[in-house]
Amino acid sequence: IIHRILRPEKVVPLIQQLISQEMGKQFIEPPTTKLTEIYEEIENKPSIPFIFVLSPGADPIAELMKLAEVKGFKANVMPLSLGQGQEKVAEDAISYAKKEGKWVVLQNCHLALSWLPALERIIENLQEEELNYDFRLWLTSMPSENFPVSVLQRGIKQTNEPPKGLRQNLLRSYLGMEAKKFEDCTKPHEYKNLLFGLCFFHALVQERKKYGPLGWNIPYEFTQADLAISTSQLKLFIEGYEHIPWKALNYMVAEANYGGRVTDPMDRSCLLYTSPSPRDS
Repeated sequence: IIHRILRPEKVVPLIQQLISQEMGKQFIEPPTTKLTEIYEEIENKPSIPFIFVLSPGADPIAELMKLAEVKGFKANVMPLSLGQGQEKVAEDAISYAKKEGKWVVLQNCHLALSWLPALERIIENLQEEELNYDFRLWLTSMPSENFPVSVLQRGIKQTNEPPKGLRQNLLRSYLGMEAKKFEDCTKPHEYKNLLFGLCFFHALVQERKKYGPLGWNIPYEFTQADLAISTSQLKLFIEGYEHIPWKALNYMVAEANYGGRVTDPMDRSCLLYTSPSPRDS
């Protein structure tokens, strides 16, 4: 009570510290699970939809495409962003996919609230004996009061919230990469070191958001897609040059990939100084 009166901003950290000391850290740190592990729950149940509950800064599509590649279904994924005029297209895609064994990904279901009752009826009528064994239905939606309750009860749900803390951010970044990716580069030592720096930079710019205007003057939604394109460019730069082109690497990461969405001049300066500084190699 005294802390709540004198230092209200310290109440949540103190509660977390108390829980960690008395019960263990596992009760305050969200588990980091791979989509491949969750997929095993519906691997033999094509009638059960998988629902991604979206949150700002989280993009599950990249992870879903990696799963499809692992399972050999990347060419059979049918992504569709819902919106005005897409209802009939979505219904036709589901009808075709459940016969041919495709994966249908209906993105942003919260933008088609008027069509959700029809989607609810479609899902209720899915009978496993009538479906192709490889058929899967994936849904993404922001939290909405109008989302059908029966669909939520029937489906497997996953919330992709941005991880909290540098450690959880780094874990999320590394768990989203395949093990063979670390050895594919012709210069594995340099690649691993710079990859860690890149992941740490990504975690740092994410964590600055929790400090409000002290972190960024304008809140920005940096996503895993920014890290993914930066990682690909990092590998190209390392393999394509005898010496690491620090200036080019710094420009592409800080100015283009992450800095492309930064509009405030002070935020841009902060981002440039936070990123790995170019130096002679």
